[in-house]
Amino acid sequence: MDIIIAEDDPVNQRITQQMLRKLGLHAESADNGLEVLRALERQHYDVVLMDIQMPELDGIEAMKIIRQRWPTGPKIIVITDCDSKTYKGPCIDAGADEFLPKPIMVNELKKAIEHCKTAEKLSAI
Repeated sequence: MDIIIAEDDPVNQRITQQMLRKLGLHAESADNGLEVLRALERQHYDVVLMDIQMPELDGIEAMKIIRQRWPTGPKIIVITDCDSKTYKGPCIDAGADEFLPKPIMVNELKKAIEHCKTAEKLSAI
């Protein structure tokens, strides 16, 4: 499974990388939404782990562009410390498949990734 982390905070990037390693997964990292878009132009990713607040291009705008350019993929899991009551709806409207408030736990991340895998298999049928 190819994963990219869109997160401008290096500490949060490392923590997410460590969680993914515990799950036997590896991910690339991008510091903002523009870097994610450039990465998606170069290669296919199955999942984007997307922060909302980033410089240059925030997560919500990046998700809208991703859904315009690649309507059937990748799956997008929002990982944010923004208030879920305020931001979950706009994130889902922008194209998020899952929404995880920080701090996240490994089991929550695993469940969200597995849900994305299941949804992808069902859409292929």
